[in-house]
Amino acid sequence: MTPHPPAAWQVPPLDTRAALQRAVRALTDPVRERLSPGGASARLGATGAHFSATAAGLEGFARPLWGLAPLAAGGAEVDWAPYLRGIAHGSDPEHPEYWGTASANDQRLVEMAALALTLALVPEQVWEPLRAAERLRLTRWLARINEVGTPDNNWLFFRVLVNDALHRVGSPLHDPAAEREALRRLDDFYLGDGWYSDGPTRQRDYYVSFAMHFYGLIHSRLAADRAPERARVLRDRAALFAGDFAHWFDDDGAALPFGRSLTYRFAQGAFWGALAFAGVEALPWGQTKGLALRHLRWWARQPVTDDAGLLTIGYGYPNLLMAEEYNSPGSPYWALKFFLPLALPESHPFWQADEEPAGPLDAVSVQKHPGMLVCRESEAGHVVALAGGQENTWTRHGPEKYAKFAYSTAFGFSVPAGTRGLEQAAADSALALSDDEVHWRVREASIEARIDSGMLWSRWRPMAGVEIETWLLPRSPWHVRVHRLTTDRAVWSAEGGWALDRTGDDPAGPLGGSATGPGFACSSFPAGRSGVRDLYGTRVGEAVRTAPNTNVLHPRTVLPALRGEHGPGTHWLVSAVLGTTGDDCWNAAWDRPPTLDELPAVLTAEGMPR
Repeated sequence: MTPHPPAAWQVPPLDTRAALQRAVRALTDPVRERLSPGGASARLGATGAHFSATAAGLEGFARPLWGLAPLAAGGAEVDWAPYLRGIAHGSDPEHPEYWGTASANDQRLVEMAALALTLALVPEQVWEPLRAAERLRLTRWLARINEVGTPDNNWLFFRVLVNDALHRVGSPLHDPAAEREALRRLDDFYLGDGWYSDGPTRQRDYYVSFAMHFYGLIHSRLAADRAPERARVLRDRAALFAGDFAHWFDDDGAALPFGRSLTYRFAQGAFWGALAFAGVEALPWGQTKGLALRHLRWWARQPVTDDAGLLTIGYGYPNLLMAEEYNSPGSPYWALKFFLPLALPESHPFWQADEEPAGPLDAVSVQKHPGMLVCRESEAGHVVALAGGQENTWTRHGPEKYAKFAYSTAFGFSVPAGTRGLEQAAADSALALSDDEVHWRVREASIEARIDSGMLWSRWRPMAGVEIETWLLPRSPWHVRVHRLTTDRAVWSAEGGWALDRTGDDPAGPLGGSATGPGFACSSFPAGRSGVRDLYGTRVGEAVRTAPNTNVLHPRTVLPALRGEHGPGTHWLVSAVLGTTGDDCWNAAWDRPPTLDELPAVLTAEGMPR
C-alpha cells in the first residue's frame, strides 16, 4: 500500500517548542485559506452535523484559535487581520455572515470558548484593534451564554471561560454570579481521586481530561487573582488525575481509543500541556513533556489529513462510520487544544526539561472511576484496558465505544457496519449472541459492575431471556474472559479477540495468515498477531474478514473468533485472548495460555467447572 504523504505539520521531529509552533501554522493555514469572503466562516467539507451550516461555519472559524491564541501568547507572530475581520462580521447582526444569536444548548456556545481564550490570552492583539462598536457587539454576542441554558455537563465551563474573558477585557457584561453558579454545579460532578463525570452520567472518558480538567486548569490561571482557593482546588484535582491518566498512553505515545469524540485526536494529550500552562508539576516535567510529545509524534505518523492538509473526521484514518452526530468538518480542530503550552515561554521548565519515559507505572492499574483495569503490556507492544461496561445510549455506536470487554492502543476497537452477519457485526473484544445466527447482539451496557479481587465482574443482558455474568482477568500478556450464560432458548455465540490490521492479504483469495481449529483461532499479518483460545476446547475457531472501515485504527481487519451453540440453560464459556505487535512475545506465549487451574478459586465457588 502506498503510504499517505505526510502533511506539512507531520514533518519530524516534533520535539521542540519551535517545531510545535510550525505545526500550528501548518495545521491552521489550510483553514485560513478557506475563510469566507467576510472572514466569519470556514467551510471545510460537505458533510453535515445535527446543527446548522451557519454554526458549522463558525466551528470551522473558531476552533483553529485553540492553537493560534497560545501561539501568539507565546510571542510568535500571527496574522490576525482575517480573524479580526471575521470577528467583526460574525458578531454583527446586520452582516450577512452573522453567526446568529445563541439559543439554549446551541453549538454556538461551544465555539464561544475558543474566542474567549483568545481574548483572555492576547487582548492586545485581538481586542484592542477592534473599534468600540465592534467590541460591544462581540461582548454582547458572548454574554448571551449567561442568559440561556446549557447542557448539564462540561458545557458549563464555556460560561466560566467566557466570563473570564469578559473580566479580562473589562466588559461590564461580566457576570460573576453566573460564573459562580456554573462552577458550583461543576463541583457536583467531582467524584474524588481527580475524577469527574461529564454531567450526571456514567461516562468516564476523555471528557474528563480534555474538557473538565483542561478548562479547569485554564480557569485556575486566568482567575488565580480573583479566586485563589478555587484555583488551588482545580490544580490539586488535576494533579491527582495525572497519576491514573498516564496509564492510558503506551510507550510509543498512542492513547487508548475509548469513548466518544475520538475525532478530536491529539486533544487526548491536551491535559499534559494544560498542566504546564497552569503551573502544575503533577509529574516531573520531563515525564509530562514526554507524555505530551510522544503522543503528538504518534499522531503525526497517522493518515489523518486530506490532500489539502485539512484534518478529517475519523480517528486513525478518515472514517465517517465512527463519527458522532455533532461532528462537522470543522470539529477535528479541537485537536489544537494540544498546543496550549505554546503560550509559555521557552524558559518554562516544561520546555527546558528533557523528555523522559512515564513511570514507574503499574503493570495493572486499578481505576475504579472508569471501571477499568489498565494493563501495561510493553512486551506485547500495547496498553490494554479491560472495561466494566459504561453506558452510553445516545452516541452513535455508544455500546462499542464504551462497553467492549477490552480496548487497545495497538488494535483499537470496531463498530458495526450493519446488522447481518459477523462480518458486519465486527464484534471484536465482545461476546455476540444471536437467536437466528444472522443478527448479533453484544453488551450495550452493564446492569451492574465492580472490580473485586483483581477481576472485573459485570452482569448484562444482550436480549430478553438471556443474561450473562462476565469476569475479566489480566494474565499478562493475555487476558482471560469467563462468562456464565443463562438463556431461556437456544442461542449462537461468537466471541471475538483483537481485530488485526490485515494489510497484505488479497481480498479476492483465501484469507492467508490465519489458522483455525477446535478451540482456537489466530491470525498473523505484518502489523502483528492476534488469537483467541477456548480453555474448554468446545467452541470452534473462525477468522472473520470484518467489513471495511469498521475498526477505528485500521481500514481492513481480520477477527479471530470462537463460535458456539448453546441450548436453554446455563453454560460456562472461558477464553484467553492474546495480541502482540511483534513475534517474540507471541512465540513465547501463544502455546502457553493460562489454564483453568490457574484461575481464582472464587470462580469455582461460583460454579465454574474446572
